[in-house]
Amino acid sequence: MEEKRKPLQGIRVIEFGQLIAGPFAGSLLAYFGAEVIKIEPPGKGDPIRGWRAVENGTSFWWRSIGRNKKSVTLDLKQPEGADLAKQLCRDADVLIENFRPGVMESWGLGPDAIKADNPSLIYARISGYGQDGPYSNKPGFASVCEGFSGFRYVNGHPGEAPVRPNLSIGDSIAGLHAAFGVVMALLGRERSQAAGQIVDVALYESMFNLMEAVVPEYSGAGIVREPSGTTVTGIVPTNTYRCQDGKYVVIGGNGDSIFRRLMSAVGREDLARDPRMSDNAGRVECENEIDKVLADWCRTRDCQQVLQVLENARVPSGPIYSVADMFSDSHYRARGMFEQVEIDGRKLEIPAMVPKLQTTPGGTEWPGGTVGAYTDSVLHERLGLSIAALTDLKARGVI
Repeated sequence: MEEKRKPLQGIRVIEFGQLIAGPFAGSLLAYFGAEVIKIEPPGKGDPIRGWRAVENGTSFWWRSIGRNKKSVTLDLKQPEGADLAKQLCRDADVLIENFRPGVMESWGLGPDAIKADNPSLIYARISGYGQDGPYSNKPGFASVCEGFSGFRYVNGHPGEAPVRPNLSIGDSIAGLHAAFGVVMALLGRERSQAAGQIVDVALYESMFNLMEAVVPEYSGAGIVREPSGTTVTGIVPTNTYRCQDGKYVVIGGNGDSIFRRLMSAVGREDLARDPRMSDNAGRVECENEIDKVLADWCRTRDCQQVLQVLENARVPSGPIYSVADMFSDSHYRARGMFEQVEIDGRKLEIPAMVPKLQTTPGGTEWPGGTVGAYTDSVLHERLGLSIAALTDLKARGVI
């Protein structure tokens, strides 16, 4: 069978980022066919190689975020290292970086310097607060930028400290926006035959982009959306409930007809017919009463019993899954959400990436490999460096 061509095949990306935001953007592009050359510092490479759970000196995380990338080591603080990086950018389509604004310029690798040799380059920059504005030079960690964006404010329980998910969601959302921006810029370049452009992604703005009606509600009605625990303000019922076996389910019964089916399913025909609860506005007024009914009902049944009753009644509902639950679920398997790679003879599953494209799907060709695995081949093939030159650069710590 003929192998399906990936949509970004033929696109060359030079990735200068490290840790999460920039590398996640690079992973998305690589998954869908771009050739991604990842520049890492000699020695330990990208710090994420050593983050969280580690086996044989390399994190499991790296196997996922470093997939499909060609690792090349260059010391960008040395002029020779920066110059080699600049040469690699001359025939590239995309550059991705997520350093603090000004760092790339300090190495002679800012947009003006690179685009002088390659005006068609798409230069994607990810930072905490963007490339300009009074806060642009502040350190931009995801945790801080999630708070600044307004996202953290609405997370948690009223009267308690805002909470965060146990993920660096700001980095991943920024990386997703960067990849989207890159693809739009590539499409624009192709359609108009124009020069490349800068894609400026701020972590706080990427999270701000998720804030739904928060801004117009405040502007138009003076409403500040507050944290609401496990509910969503103004939509009832939609909540999380604990079952008899200690597991949790999410129930979304906020459509008018769905609500009637839900109340009938839990044995409360009186509430199904209650005119006070016939529409969402009325149910908001009765939120505490409705939530108590559902909480009491779930508390006396195991999770699977609850879900079976609600499925039969066509009420949107589902379990709160851990990763162990995902691994044993047939739907995750049927949808191909885990991809198997091999590390030193041992099989490892890493997450598939989405979206799913019917005729030009993405895929994992190889997991994240060792630091500098492609240094010699890339510098020899792309820049024509001889074995003697490579040996000399290694001896002086440039690569």
